[in-house]
Amino acid sequence: MTEVVDFLARTGLAPVTNRREIAVGVPVLAAVDLGEASRAAVLWASELAEGTGAPLRILHVLHDPAESPGKYARHKLDPLEPMTDAAERMLSEFMAEIRAAHPGLKSLAEATTTLAKGLPAQTIVNQARELGASLIVVGSRGKSALARLLYGSNAEKVTRLSPIPVTVVKA
Repeated sequence: MTEVVDFLARTGLAPVTNRREIAVGVPVLAAVDLGEASRAAVLWASELAEGTGAPLRILHVLHDPAESPGKYARHKLDPLEPMTDAAERMLSEFMAEIRAAHPGLKSLAEATTTLAKGLPAQTIVNQARELGASLIVVGSRGKSALARLLYGSNAEKVTRLSPIPVTVVKA
């Protein structure tokens, strides 16, 4: 029987488990795009972190503006504000709103944030690896089949690339 399971695992027909327990001191990484699905993902991750004693890390990836034109510009108060500064401000505002709405969540209050540049899926997986995270939590807007086919889904890409468990939270 073991030979069959090994064969299936090598061929990709059976899941290969690379499980790590969510434990005290092992971070949970919530990757956010600052949208509604991200709010749901952060809340889910913070409740998990709260229950397990794991530290919560929030990551936003500053991506190519051609992928989502105007995402950072439409929030600018200063037309000459660098995109990185706008993204940092938006992440800070995003977290302040969630913390204000859920003041009882200690893990949320103590969560640290990171802004990284790059392609979202690969950057999320790389950051999780660097953190030694036990889990990645991402939100999903639930794109249509056509949109997923044409543009792909970052949540889907993260699940394919990640060597650790990924939880996709639908808003």
